[in-house]
Amino acid sequence: TVTGRLSSSSPNLQNIPVRTEKGRLLRTAFCAGEGNVLLSVDYSQIDLRVLAHESQDPVLVQSFIDGGDIHTQTAAQIFGVMPLMVTEQMRSSAKAINFGIIYGQGPMGLSQALSIPMREAKEYIDNYFKNYQGVRRWIDENIAAARKNGYVKTMMGHIRYLPEFNMGVGSMASFAQRAAINTIVQGGSADIIKKAMVDIFKEVRNTPVKMVMQVHDELIFEVPAERLTAVASFVKEKMQNAVKLRVPLLASAKAGKNWYALEKLPL
Repeated sequence: TVTGRLSSSSPNLQNIPVRTEKGRLLRTAFCAGEGNVLLSVDYSQIDLRVLAHESQDPVLVQSFIDGGDIHTQTAAQIFGVMPLMVTEQMRSSAKAINFGIIYGQGPMGLSQALSIPMREAKEYIDNYFKNYQGVRRWIDENIAAARKNGYVKTMMGHIRYLPEFNMGVGSMASFAQRAAINTIVQGGSADIIKKAMVDIFKEVRNTPVKMVMQVHDELIFEVPAERLTAVASFVKEKMQNAVKLRVPLLASAKAGKNWYALEKLPL
């Protein structure tokens, strides 16, 4: 894709639903072969970790270093309460803001996503940037550089050109601003998982372990059942050490006989 992510078609395996009953039923059709299991290892909040790394925002970086739940910590910052006082609704709002920032979402988009008045959405976003001033500064600097250069570059050098800045149309310039930030973050995440894929493939190419699919931040393998624990530990270690960021890279593993019946592995 334009951000550097891998895409899938005929069928689009990255778009098999999981939240609906029909979608879950559909996932049971993706099965491991005789004597094998499916292993899924995915990154935890990789886009937000890339944002922390790129922006070097001290509060965001420290939040990831300290561990804990980033959405709860963001909610505590935005609403001015102790983390223990954060309600589920506060956390949900903070999660929408955290991801909305990456996609360049403004007050109107956030108000629609949370079904709240625009004034309230603007207040949430203002409070976010008051607490994460490094993120605000980084966004402004990168939009200015993208407008000047006509392109942005991800951490490993993937370039996306943004001619929309020079089209003389306000809506296109706004799109380019959002795309500039989104590409650096999502493209950085794509760089990391592709690097992990290369590192893993070098080790498993002549073994019965097969890397069968990549779904954005998740890698799926078909693995001999008796080797599951060893392979899961190996894959997790490779993914977590694919690159060195200013914050920890974390991944978790699940396994099962089919794509729906995946259960968390205690690694």
